[in-house]
Amino acid sequence: MDTPATPPTKSPAPEELLALLQRLTHVSRLATMGEMAAGIAHELNQPLTAIASYAQACDWLLARGSTDTAEIRDALQQITAQGLRAGEIIRRLRNLVRTPDTARVVTDVNELIEELKGLALTDARAHNVRLTLELAPALEPIVANRVEIQQVVLNLVRNAIEALEGVPPERRDIVLRTAPGSDSNVELSVIDSGPGVDEAIVDRLFSPFVTTKPAGAGLGLAISRSIVEAHKGTLRYRPVGAGGGACFVLRLPHAQGGA
Repeated sequence: MDTPATPPTKSPAPEELLALLQRLTHVSRLATMGEMAAGIAHELNQPLTAIASYAQACDWLLARGSTDTAEIRDALQQITAQGLRAGEIIRRLRNLVRTPDTARVVTDVNELIEELKGLALTDARAHNVRLTLELAPALEPIVANRVEIQQVVLNLVRNAIEALEGVPPERRDIVLRTAPGSDSNVELSVIDSGPGVDEAIVDRLFSPFVTTKPAGAGLGLAISRSIVEAHKGTLRYRPVGAGGGACFVLRLPHAQGGA
């Protein structure tokens, strides 16, 4: 009796692969934001505490029958400013966890970093890390899905922060740098002062399920590279030097020659 032939495995259609990538990207974004929750909660607590303090001051001034309208007006202006500050933090958070938008637009890399700066600095401060931005002026624009590229950058910064956990606080430094690249590219680098990546896994660093984290899933860098390659760019790792450190370099093509 002949054994029935095994039917050939059907390869997923390109649109199915794209949908899967988008779902994985969204899950990765949510996981990253979950890891940053403590820092964000701390950042939000500052304007909320200030709002409560200024509101109490207004109540106290009114209760004692104060006629110093300038003092009351100043307190109310501070409440407004702190409320706007809290709203801006929430807006940035919502932009990063929303369902991905597939639209790509002509944009400036430095603008993407400036939008992301508040959340990145919040997480860095929560872990006693100094984050420095070195943004080159007058960079050529790129064509990109803004939220997806921001997610890649945020993931690289978060990885760098985690790499510094065993480093003394006074030596915890991360540099987020933009520069004109070669071959009509814009270059973005995330450089840390940590121990660097183990040579044993460097060649597999961007493969799925490869991780240096005890509880890591090993998907962050793989998803990040997939996003960058979908933008016709590259994402690579290079050691900083003999003294340790890691550098992840993201290159994206100029708008006139790219996606």
